[in-house]
Amino acid sequence: MACLIAAPCSGSGKTLLSLALTALARRRGQSIQLFKVGPDYLDPQLHTAASGQPCRNLDPLLCGEAWVQQSFQRHGSRSRLALVEGVMGLFDGRGPSPEGSSAHVAALLDLPVVLVVEASRQAGSLAALVRGFRDHQPQLRFAGVVLNGVGSDRHHALLRESLESIGMPLLGALPRHSSLELPSRHLGLRHLGLLPAHELTDLQQRLGAWADLAQQHLQLEPLWPLLAAPKPATTAGAEPSEARGAAAPITLAIASDAAFHFRYPEASELLAQQGAELQPWSPLADQPLPAGCRGLVLPGGYPELHAAQLGQCRRSLTELQRAHGAGLPIYAECGGLLLLGQRLADAEGTPHPMAGLLPFEARRGALSLGYRTAEPSGDGLVLRRGERLCGHEFHRWQLHTPLAQTGALWQLEGWGAPRRPEGWGSPQLHASWLHLHWGGCPQLPQRLVAADPGHPPATPNHRWAPLNSGCCAMAPPPGPRPGATPATRICHCCPKARRRPGPWRRCWPGSPSRRCSAAPCNGPGAPVSWRGWRPAPKSRRTSRSGTTAITRASPPLRSAAPCRIGPCSATPARGARPRGR
Repeated sequence: MACLIAAPCSGSGKTLLSLALTALARRRGQSIQLFKVGPDYLDPQLHTAASGQPCRNLDPLLCGEAWVQQSFQRHGSRSRLALVEGVMGLFDGRGPSPEGSSAHVAALLDLPVVLVVEASRQAGSLAALVRGFRDHQPQLRFAGVVLNGVGSDRHHALLRESLESIGMPLLGALPRHSSLELPSRHLGLRHLGLLPAHELTDLQQRLGAWADLAQQHLQLEPLWPLLAAPKPATTAGAEPSEARGAAAPITLAIASDAAFHFRYPEASELLAQQGAELQPWSPLADQPLPAGCRGLVLPGGYPELHAAQLGQCRRSLTELQRAHGAGLPIYAECGGLLLLGQRLADAEGTPHPMAGLLPFEARRGALSLGYRTAEPSGDGLVLRRGERLCGHEFHRWQLHTPLAQTGALWQLEGWGAPRRPEGWGSPQLHASWLHLHWGGCPQLPQRLVAADPGHPPATPNHRWAPLNSGCCAMAPPPGPRPGATPATRICHCCPKARRRPGPWRRCWPGSPSRRCSAAPCNGPGAPVSWRGWRPAPKSRRTSRSGTTAITRASPPLRSAAPCRIGPCSATPARGARPRGR
């Protein structure tokens, strides 16, 4: 059976030992499945990169004990080896209780504990520390101790004899070494945790060094059997349901880049099982929404560290505004919530414009951390009145609104956190600080996929129409005409343009009878309308050669709803005329 790697406190070396064992297993050609206790995102990203398969979070508070047991059995049995890394200290759970702690999961899964102790400033006191952890909860099984930060051979001998005095096996002693330091991020004096895996450009070199150190300094003969994966279940467990048969699967865009990368693998899997086609979308790269997008998922991350760049991504922000205006479902949590506000301040306090869908400005403030019980205030995009969910809150930016918030998404309450209203919600929007694990509330992805399936896509779904080509995004095109190719450049949104090939025509949002425009767009916010258009008076113009031509002045523009599509660089079709009512 696998083991659980725990420690007296954070920063002792749990992640380091887990990565070293994983790197060594991969070097030996053995598959290994890693698990992480608690609601962490950064450690699982490193585990995923090291093991080559998604790390799974085991959190009995977010997902329930039955789900934790099933997930460990289902995913662990598919590999040759398995390993569970704990969270914080061994007995640290919700508030002062061990509920949801590493000890809780070890007892739930009947796993032996390997205790990692940072021993750089200890000698004989190590015995008292380890004895206290061993005897604090007698039903836990301790397999042994791995020491971290051992300074010399003499120091190693002192620590070994100290453990022998209480009958605790020593499974390894990692020395002080530069390659054993995991880089982390700080903002001023505040620690933000380990760097994400995608920011470690030398991760493969580090994994090789960690495998070497594991080979040299760990007692692999007693330690390796503790990595044996659980055996496959003999009875049919609670396997995920198969993808439902949908006549027309919807496309959901998931923000995925350096600013938005906090999500559990189950989120994508559960959406796919509901028949959704998932497309990555990078707001940080100023990308347009995927073609045919019918909904958005904005996960957490570090948008505050990229606020200046996000503020310059006008196309992505305009796309988000347009999707919201079209009534597409948007699910945003934590960092994704910050993208929807008016302004987001960076680490230096400089504000930068965001999408402007919600009335707040986000600035650095006090730390909010811990499990929260959430009670929805009413029915919404994915919530229903009367439900009770458990989520996790962890952020250092706070929201500042000009007016008191009304119609909050739900009421949040946790240990040491008084009950308060939080979040914004509607039938098409879910925006909150709270992280939810969809493994514990599978009804949420079901409702998200089923949310208003009749809505048209936010972008044209014919493959050859580029986003800012001038095609109207407010209604789906009738489909490619027979023989139409990108070379013909026919815009199927415009009745006039369907008649012949030519340059892209500009389409204004509105009824089909008033879409085709013969004038370029003046950009977002420009009032445009062809309602009541009448031909301008004719005028005569005589050229130098004596030829007389009859021309018309440009049609007048009347005030109407502002253009939400964006600047138009298209050349109007020759002879194209706006259609009146």
